[in-house]
Amino acid sequence: MTITINDRIYNKPKKSPNPLVVVCIDGSEPGYIEAAIKTNHAPFFANAMKNGMNFKAKCVVPSFTNPNNMSIVTGRPPDIHGICGNFYYDKENDVEIMMNDPSLLLVPTIFKSFQDAGYKIAVITAKDKLRALLCDGLTMLEGNICGFSAEKTDQCSIENNGIDNIIAMTGMALPNVYSAELSEMIFNAGVKIMARDRPDLMYLSTTDYIQHKHAEGTKSANDFYIMMDRYLTKLDAMGCTIIITADHGMNDKYNEDGSPNVIYLQDVLDDKYGAGATRVICPITDPYVLHHGALGSYVTVYLAGEIDVNEILVKIKSINGIDDVLTAKQASVKFQLPIDRIGDLVIVAAKNKVIGTTISRHDLSGLKQPLRSHGGVSEQNIPMLSNKKCDLTNDDGLRNFDAFFIGLNHMID
Repeated sequence: MTITINDRIYNKPKKSPNPLVVVCIDGSEPGYIEAAIKTNHAPFFANAMKNGMNFKAKCVVPSFTNPNNMSIVTGRPPDIHGICGNFYYDKENDVEIMMNDPSLLLVPTIFKSFQDAGYKIAVITAKDKLRALLCDGLTMLEGNICGFSAEKTDQCSIENNGIDNIIAMTGMALPNVYSAELSEMIFNAGVKIMARDRPDLMYLSTTDYIQHKHAEGTKSANDFYIMMDRYLTKLDAMGCTIIITADHGMNDKYNEDGSPNVIYLQDVLDDKYGAGATRVICPITDPYVLHHGALGSYVTVYLAGEIDVNEILVKIKSINGIDDVLTAKQASVKFQLPIDRIGDLVIVAAKNKVIGTTISRHDLSGLKQPLRSHGGVSEQNIPMLSNKKCDLTNDDGLRNFDAFFIGLNHMID
């Protein structure tokens, strides 16, 4: 039995005894899992890498949270689902918009399609910014569906989330949004819900708070992955098929003195063409900017007036630290992006650079450690792991949005 979702054919999940759990570890640059394994305190990850499925994959560009989570849960790239950043500029209405509203989503999620087919779904994400998108179209039913964020676990209700009393269920206090505990709440609740309700499909999506602050192999990073390993071990013991991937990687973006390695592109363009001639948009922007200051390695530029596109393209390309400059048409093809939502130019920075607008618009007071961030092609490499083997023989061309497809179509019992 199969079901077609967004022009991909999926086998229907087995109701029992192998529920499918897909985990998106936000910001999981290759090396984090390997470093945790070396501590000898991450047996689940060690077994998955040795005896399960262990591939490398790529995320979509821009390598930001919203476009990649929505790619994973629709099984398609941004030109199909429409979410091309955490934030974008609506040129027609002259307004900058967070891409959190489900009205911006162009296709249904995998969850909605399977719920409509009679399957039980559980969706748990870290920050509430993603919840509405992930749960778009779902009907919340007690014992049959839950969709909530760890950030708002104290506000969960049967009516709005299909579940309540998460704080009591987990025995955890409401976590701070800037903490490792925010992600732990996801796994704690996921284990309890799997044991109680046995959903057929479960999606767990973490926050990259730790990865923004701590590189792979550091104690804080290892402790974070060891924490996840404990809960994944419990899900494994319940017979779950577990697919682990990421929304993007993470890299150092700072100078030798520890200051952010930033190109303030709006300042550069204002000096050259005058204020108002261009508009630089940073699609990494979301309500949670303390750990990255709204600085990422991908921006879009909107042009006004009679500026020559080729002239400005050459100008931006000449800036040290710029990796690529593409017209909207070029970017839409290369990165599979919706051409009407990305501006006139797409700019990608080099591995250790970020791009901002103006110095005055970025509040960096919340950066307590040297900047680590993402957004560019350099953060495309991500893991694709499972506790089970699959029938694929190589990882050529695998994307993070293949996670559910692999989990439902290619796993070996």
